[in-house]
Amino acid sequence: MGLRRGHRPARRGAAPGAGRTRCPEHVYVDNGSAFVDSWLLRACAKLGIKLVHSAPGRPQGRGKIERFFRTVNDGFVVKIAAAEGKPGQQVRDLAEMNRLFTAWVENVYHRRTHTETGMAPLARWVTDAPFPVPAPADLAEAFRWSEHRTVSKTALVSLHGNRYRVDPQLVGRRVELVFDPFDLTFLRVRLDGADAGTALPFQINRHSHPKARPEVPAEEPKPTTTSPWSTRSMPPNWPTRSITRRSLLHKNNPSTCPTPRPEPWRTLL
Repeated sequence: MGLRRGHRPARRGAAPGAGRTRCPEHVYVDNGSAFVDSWLLRACAKLGIKLVHSAPGRPQGRGKIERFFRTVNDGFVVKIAAAEGKPGQQVRDLAEMNRLFTAWVENVYHRRTHTETGMAPLARWVTDAPFPVPAPADLAEAFRWSEHRTVSKTALVSLHGNRYRVDPQLVGRRVELVFDPFDLTFLRVRLDGADAGTALPFQINRHSHPKARPEVPAEEPKPTTTSPWSTRSMPPNWPTRSITRRSLLHKNNPSTCPTPRPEPWRTLL
């Protein structure tokens, strides 16, 4: 399996299709920031995958990867992208893009005869079947994130502005906090790789990890309705007054109130 820069690993749950086929023995990637991320290293380690980085400055080692992406551009991207002034296919969000790409891979790419091997990729793949498939619990554990913290004297740990209460017996110990990056209200605690209970929320300021980006974009804010009495709905020269100490004195003592002048808006009548 090979990946290049610009294709970041899945951030929520397992990657698409991760529980449907076997795990690869090796993952060959370049040195982009997404592929030296600690979360990808943890996922590969949990699933027994060897992560291999290509040598910097030697594109010859990535020829097969680049050839696959050329096939994707020629067979998939041209079907949805705009060309020659014509609009492309409307894709609502990333989830729909993943669905379209998966359909193309499974129904076109996997079933088309490869010019080098003389076999369709799917036919060649099943010659070694059946494959061991990772258990759902192992996949869930692999795609969780973790960070290490030292438990304070008050049996509290901090994580990105949040504070959690842990077992008092862990005071002074360095523990591993395992969590879903999109839900920081529930943390598992590990001590030397063994389960040490859960961290109870003590003070929650944020509910997701700073690096966690949702696949579905947030809804656009709805326009707020303007009050009929706001200054925006009044005539251009409509006078606006604020309550001040002087105006209150005039109200209590009318003799000190200055002679009223005609309002500007009355000249328009």
